[in-house]
Amino acid sequence: MLFKDLNENEIEKALNLFSSVKRKYSKGENIASAGTRLEKFGLVLSGTVQVSFIDIDGNSVIMASVTKGDTFGESLCWLNISEIPVTVTAFTDVEVLLLSPQSLSSSTDALALELKNRFVSMLATKALAMNDRIQILSKPTVRQKIITFLSQYSNRSQSKTFSVPFDRETLALYLGVNRSALSRELSAMQKEGIIEFYKNTFKIL
Repeated sequence: MLFKDLNENEIEKALNLFSSVKRKYSKGENIASAGTRLEKFGLVLSGTVQVSFIDIDGNSVIMASVTKGDTFGESLCWLNISEIPVTVTAFTDVEVLLLSPQSLSSSTDALALELKNRFVSMLATKALAMNDRIQILSKPTVRQKIITFLSQYSNRSQSKTFSVPFDRETLALYLGVNRSALSRELSAMQKEGIIEFYKNTFKIL
């Protein structure tokens, strides 16, 4: 969304305006830790990044799984929060473009103004996307959570066969359910002919 339809010169200028830095992180490495300041938000160039926080009972809760072409930490960075409430971790080996939106506020350059509008639109889109997570967490049963989750990914990929960026453990955390209960329900749904799956690839029948 930030760089769509920009020419090569505009992209180079935009990267300078964002004070962009390219970084690689190994699987399991923290990109940002809870309790610190997030000075740059990230655009994932390859791999998968997970955003999580620890609840009051000490349980890890996955807020988002971010894949190639998507971003993380925009609102926390824009608001310049001194101690962020989440931890950002490389779920796989990842390459990330780190970007700072701060210079957009002071620049009156036409491209800077355009990028600021795009950035604000991106924030609004992210806010709307949180509705997907609310829909999942509001479902009372494990099966309803699974069906809602799979329907969302099927709609995004525009296919009944698709892959999700979660293993069983992290999918259980994302859905807010027990891992054993998740495995039992997935197996039951497959036996009933509702879905087929192999590892993190699913097909809705």
